[in-house]
Amino acid sequence: MKDRDPSRLPEKSSRGDIDSFLRQVASLPTLKPGGQRGRLIFAMDATASREPTWDQACRIQARMFAETASLGGLDIQLCYYRGFQEFEATAWLHEPIALLRHMTAVHCLGGYTQIDKVLSHAVREGRARVHALVFVGDCMEEDSDRLCHSAGELGILGIPAFVFQEGDDPVAERVFRQIARLSNGAYCRFDSSSPRQLRDLLSAVAVYAAGGRAALEDFGRQRGGIVLQLSHQVCKG
Repeated sequence: MKDRDPSRLPEKSSRGDIDSFLRQVASLPTLKPGGQRGRLIFAMDATASREPTWDQACRIQARMFAETASLGGLDIQLCYYRGFQEFEATAWLHEPIALLRHMTAVHCLGGYTQIDKVLSHAVREGRARVHALVFVGDCMEEDSDRLCHSAGELGILGIPAFVFQEGDDPVAERVFRQIARLSNGAYCRFDSSSPRQLRDLLSAVAVYAAGGRAALEDFGRQRGGIVLQLSHQVCKG
């Protein structure tokens, strides 16, 4: 079980972390939902060590709907694990208020990670088409080979996993990078004291899932900063 000091802020994401993320996303194929709404699974570690930043994450997620409204919309399924073998997945949500209501009803509880349940669930949902999986977590306490196998299944189904790591746990980083690579997704470490950084990265992934590279390029021009850099990399891929 995780035993970390929640008052200790992780190191800020380095320029190398961000550049690596941009290079990985640049290698992804263009997503073209073909007029359908984008479908994105958003999964979160809701164990005790994430409690200090959970409220912040709740506020960020509603923005993912807003950024994709002009693209025909985005359907999001919220997944989380916590406590003793507790894993939950909502129905597919179409409105930001519904996502916010679900997230604010969740309270973090101590427990081991259950990342394989997230990946296995995404594999099952992927049979009905999912355009991307986003996972936000800070720790990994499972069989890494099993996680890599599940990530490979996502890769076969064409579901890239965008893995965002809070903090600097080296064991988690090693496995998270492998999950992203095997699923043909991308990895990035973020700074929990800079919510705008995570907000912009998650919004960019949502736009990409809903509208593909062209939509992300337009979004990058509007937003600038790290999102503009991301769109340049993807559109050159």
